Amino acid sequence: MHRALISRRMRPVVKLNRHSDTPITRYTIYSFIPHARKNRPRPTPTPAEKTALRRLPLQCTGCGAFTQTADSTQAGYFNLERRAVREYLGLVEPRKKRAREQADVATAEDQVVEATLANLDPAQLEALGLSREDLIPERAEPEPDTKNATEPPPPVCERCQDLTHYSKGTPILHPSVHSIAEIIEESPHKYNHIYHLIDAADFPMSLIPRLNALVGDVNLRSQNRRSRKGKFYGNRRIDMSFIITRSDLLAPQEAQVNALMPYLRDVLRDALGRVGKRVRLGNVVCVSANRGWWTTSLKKQIFERGGAGWMVGKANVGKSSLFSAVFPKGHMRNDKPAGLPLDKTALRELKASLADPLVERPDELDIGEWLPPARPETDFPAMPTVSHLPGTTASPIRIPFGGGKGELIDLPGIARSEIEEYVQPEHHSSLVMKKRIKAEQVSIKPGQSLLLGGFIRLTPRTPDLVFLAASFTPLEAHVTSTAKAISIQKQEGVLSVESIATPEAGSKIERAGSFELAYDVTKQRAGPLTRKDAFKFKPEDLAFRVLAIDILVEGVGWVEIAAQVRTKDYPYEGREREAPPEEVVSSEAEEQSEPDPWEALERATDSRTKKPPPPPPAEQATEEPSDRARWPVIDVFTPEGRFIGSRRPMNGYLLNKSRAAPAKHQRRSMKGAKKRDKMAARAARASGRE
Repeated sequence: MHRALISRRMRPVVKLNRHSDTPITRYTIYSFIPHARKNRPRPTPTPAEKTALRRLPLQCTGCGAFTQTADSTQAGYFNLERRAVREYLGLVEPRKKRAREQADVATAEDQVVEATLANLDPAQLEALGLSREDLIPERAEPEPDTKNATEPPPPVCERCQDLTHYSKGTPILHPSVHSIAEIIEESPHKYNHIYHLIDAADFPMSLIPRLNALVGDVNLRSQNRRSRKGKFYGNRRIDMSFIITRSDLLAPQEAQVNALMPYLRDVLRDALGRVGKRVRLGNVVCVSANRGWWTTSLKKQIFERGGAGWMVGKANVGKSSLFSAVFPKGHMRNDKPAGLPLDKTALRELKASLADPLVERPDELDIGEWLPPARPETDFPAMPTVSHLPGTTASPIRIPFGGGKGELIDLPGIARSEIEEYVQPEHHSSLVMKKRIKAEQVSIKPGQSLLLGGFIRLTPRTPDLVFLAASFTPLEAHVTSTAKAISIQKQEGVLSVESIATPEAGSKIERAGSFELAYDVTKQRAGPLTRKDAFKFKPEDLAFRVLAIDILVEGVGWVEIAAQVRTKDYPYEGREREAPPEEVVSSEAEEQSEPDPWEALERATDSRTKKPPPPPPAEQATEEPSDRARWPVIDVFTPEGRFIGSRRPMNGYLLNKSRAAPAKHQRRSMKGAKKRDKMAARAARASGRE
């Protein structure tokens, strides 16, 4: 994590030789000026040196990394030999495509006039008092269009260039949650709003646990009707909203995703734990930057709120793409950019610096230890780089809007998953779900297993039961015998199925968890038996039950598992849990979650004052609940037993399956139609004669 504006300042300067038009190649292009020497006048440049028209931006507009020309392997590196960089600095003339096209059109018209005059007799022109020189004037150079001239957009660094055009780039260090909290702590705004972005592909595994407590003083409204909407803590107000990004991966239509909002709130409430039971979730929004779903309303909310809007989330959840879709463009007031509010001391320093042209300008003021300075405000600023590769943003990107009304800040993504370490580098792009998947439902019979990508195995434990699986992941799904699946996963012998795992992943396979199909989806999967416009049966009156669960793969997608069982083996009473199975959602969530000190104190106090309950009888202690033992169970095996979670089923297969075409009437056979028409015509003529 780069620290913004540490004890030294970088200023890009490009110089030209006085006696030639070629630039002086200097790879140490920055002069480091300590903050303590800001008011000291700089030496006047010598006549042999000339400053370029522009300077490189302090930060790359695509990834936010600080500009540098020393290390080409790091983010923020600018190659001074690239033409886009040289054109922006003014070292070479830009390519005037429009002027060239206008010149080509004018040349073609002159050629037509010259060809016409060549066919005329010179005597006729003299009789009319005309000459060729009068009809064909001298060609003048096109005047530059100074009225529509605008400053060229700033170039991006080499890393952003490779990410955009070649889909390759070097990884960066992801910040921790505590680093994000320190960045938000340096906010210069009174009103702050955190947009907690959660990916819909593996919802809710990209949720950052206890983000409101780690950031500090984040207001989450409780279910108490007297709870206030906003509270100030230390002359500052911080609110938070949950934004579910890439919602177009869930269903094909916007109305279908909108109908899933109650389900998504319930899943989010389960993931929040104890906090989710006592807070309101009216601040949950589903958006899709790709399809433009609900982005207009979110953009309006961002502009009306003002202040600082912080995009917080894990890596590769779609922060940069959503940033470009919801940023309020074209809202400058009187075309005058405004910066951050300054106090009286800063205002006096600003006026003093403007009086001396040799002192650095106020856009170079130190803002904080972690937070870089904001860009100059424009109506249509350059947006962050969007890439499918994780970790595109290297440093906070601050873009103001509304003439100083507020700013939107894109923060680097927190480390999400380490599953890429066990996947071959050429297959890293196959882990990202780029579009909605129309999954095919396959049957897993007793003695069989489901393989995903050759390194994730799902094996049913319940005997004599057929499981149905629909994989909503970009990984290739393959059903085979359990013995063969184990050998393929451990990379033993000749592999008959392609595996994208690294060679060392086979020796680290462990069980990630055993998941019970404890959710009843009979009403959704029984078809016309339970529909209101058909038989109208109640699920408890049927002779079968359909149980299901969603298995989540962190950062990849989910697998929908279902099984049909007999009612007498699985009674209707108490068939569904109110809470999800007690499985670890993510290893990172376990590391970041800390024990509550008040809860520990309460347990210690209760242990002193209350007597422990008597132990149960021996028979009762050994006996397990019958309903718990009867749930169908499926085991999941992954490298190191990680990257797996579960949630209540969404029934994604029913939402995304293609509808059956309506039955059409069979086309009437036209065989012998002409012959029959002729015979009918003859019969009509014959009857007319009679």
